[in-house]
Amino acid sequence: MPKHKKEQEATIRVGQQMTLTIKSLGINGEGIGYFKRKIVFVEGALPGEVVHAEVTEAREKYATARLLRVVEKSASRTVPPCPVYKECGGCSLQHMDYAAQLASKQEIVIESLRKYARLPDPPVAPTIGMDNPWSYRNKAQFQVGKQNGKLIAGLYQAGSHRLVDLEGCLVQHEATTKIVQAAKKIIEELGIPVYDERKRTGVIRTIVARVAFATGETQLTLVTATKEIPRVKELILELRTRLPELVSIAQNVNPQKTSLIFGNQTVSLWGRPSIAEKLGELSFDLSARAFFQLNPEQTKKLYDEVKKAAALTGKELVLDLYCGTGTIGLWLAPYAREVRGIELIPEAVEDANRNAARNQATNASFHTGRAEVLMPKWAKQGTRPDVVVVDPPRTGLDDALIRSLLDVQPKRIVYVSCNPSTLAKDVAKLLQRYEVVSVQPVDMFPHTSHVECCSLLVRKDEF
Repeated sequence: MPKHKKEQEATIRVGQQMTLTIKSLGINGEGIGYFKRKIVFVEGALPGEVVHAEVTEAREKYATARLLRVVEKSASRTVPPCPVYKECGGCSLQHMDYAAQLASKQEIVIESLRKYARLPDPPVAPTIGMDNPWSYRNKAQFQVGKQNGKLIAGLYQAGSHRLVDLEGCLVQHEATTKIVQAAKKIIEELGIPVYDERKRTGVIRTIVARVAFATGETQLTLVTATKEIPRVKELILELRTRLPELVSIAQNVNPQKTSLIFGNQTVSLWGRPSIAEKLGELSFDLSARAFFQLNPEQTKKLYDEVKKAAALTGKELVLDLYCGTGTIGLWLAPYAREVRGIELIPEAVEDANRNAARNQATNASFHTGRAEVLMPKWAKQGTRPDVVVVDPPRTGLDDALIRSLLDVQPKRIVYVSCNPSTLAKDVAKLLQRYEVVSVQPVDMFPHTSHVECCSLLVRKDEF
């Protein structure tokens, strides 16, 4: 290794303290500064601030540092209202006022497209936010444990196995908080043992509470390590008495040593197997494990952006790839000639087709398989899509699917993304045949670093 490179690497070491000017926010909500041209990530620091920090990790291309004190404070810095904000780590931006959060999320998307797609001036609109960015989550999944002999329920502290007790959570709907707290109290009163993952003993692993925003119906699912729940009849009776708004109590059995919440077996303990929810004009039955967006208010705004970008006239064939339970496809169905969804998970496809029948969307069908296989197969049979909507996981589009899109060449691609970096990397590959017309960030998870985007790509010969 050349001597000058060794010297460069040696310029930052663990334990070193430094004063930095924070230039921007990183994709995980950390502040970004530079020391001797090397990027330094400082959790809890905000753009425009001068901070004093201590290096905790030094790599060849970057370093991470712990915030020691803020020397010059940003006007956007605010006091986090959550008492366990630092310990929990679920909301990494509560120390930043909401208008600044929205502006920073727009900037993150712009920078990702500049860096990875080489777009000098990407057409990114201001982030669509919420009038009230609190109490927006319709589902709580809280792990259960013991602390000083007391039963607690909450989330694991980031990067650790320490459970943070959440008596209340400001981003959760109050109905889910009420269910979790009541269930926790009843489980403790009845002496039902909680699961200890080190000893692999006990019963209750996770309390999952869900509320339907449109109907107010609520659902409780207890994830257990065993099929049997001690004193289960008393448990159900107490839950029904103290939570009369519950319409569904279920048990999911997960005996595995795993970080996954749910196991494969779900049984109804009492009430209906599902709750009724609405999204715009659409209605859905949500069983214990059914996927549904966590922020219904922002989901409507996002799906309306998808509809606007698709610009449907009633004559188009729309493909909804990574369709999940079919919500986007069904949102577009009234405006399209036909909608076909493709999804790898068979259970999600079953839910999607049930949702289509429930909403009388006779022009929508959902299919199990790989999009990069089914889409070109249908195209060869003469069924070419006019509009393709993609909503992939954080890892972005499969390379085979990008090649397939470049081969099939729909007029419009509407890309729904939850990760600006993978969105930008995929866009870079699609620029061979497409122009990026618009990118609309939507704040689905206020006070976190997450940002969702709806991007419109139009085939170059359509201009």
